[in-house]
Amino acid sequence: MEEKAQKKDVQQHDKGLIPQNGLSTIVVREFEPADKPEVQQIFYEGLMEMVPDTAFRGLRHHPESLLLYAAMTVACVVITMCWWLIGLLPALLLCGRCFYSRRVIHGYLEHAMSRDMGDIEGFYTKSSESCLWVAVLEGRVVGVVGAVGRQESGGAVELWRMSVDRSCRRCGVGMALGRKVLEFAATHRYSSVVLGTTAYTPAAHQLYLRLGFRCVGVTNGYVTPGARQSLLERIFYRVCHHHYSLDVQNSRITSNGQH
Repeated sequence: MEEKAQKKDVQQHDKGLIPQNGLSTIVVREFEPADKPEVQQIFYEGLMEMVPDTAFRGLRHHPESLLLYAAMTVACVVITMCWWLIGLLPALLLCGRCFYSRRVIHGYLEHAMSRDMGDIEGFYTKSSESCLWVAVLEGRVVGVVGAVGRQESGGAVELWRMSVDRSCRRCGVGMALGRKVLEFAATHRYSSVVLGTTAYTPAAHQLYLRLGFRCVGVTNGYVTPGARQSLLERIFYRVCHHHYSLDVQNSRITSNGQH
């Protein structure tokens, strides 16, 4: 009986079916044209969550910004001696960070929509080196991830656009999507899988580490695609770009999708 159960689990994994404690099953399959509205909505909502993440949570990761804001406060004290303005200044600085974070994220959204996310079928199906998958839970699309091969980068595949519906997080959706990309890389004999993220939420980094990635570098002051790079934007918007990499040959994912 145990052998039959193990065989059934392997068959489910090969088909993209991931059991969730016997309650429901996550189905990871390739993108279909009918999925486009749901995929774009999940991608949009995931990006909008980056606004408070970069504006507020990210502030403590940038001491240079804190020093700049402290210097602005001191200058305000010396120049104006207006105590109500000095008391209001922290709120104004946070509003500035929120405004410019939203503007940059919207610029990135426009950039993505002008490339792959606006023409998903054309971008991800034009060659065998790219693919987009969706995670389906209880008949509903709840996650998305893409893979783009980079033969010019030494045979690496880049993990793109991973986003999970907020109501379905901590259900294994991210792990199922990530494993699908690793299986794609192993099947197509890529040497590594790489990704980059500007997220500050610990859960995102923990997911990549659980999948087997390791952080290989951090770019402070990363220029987000779509950013205008104005003076005020540079003052109020600053992010770290974490670079992750995974050696496919040394990972636990094999070409048939088993661990």
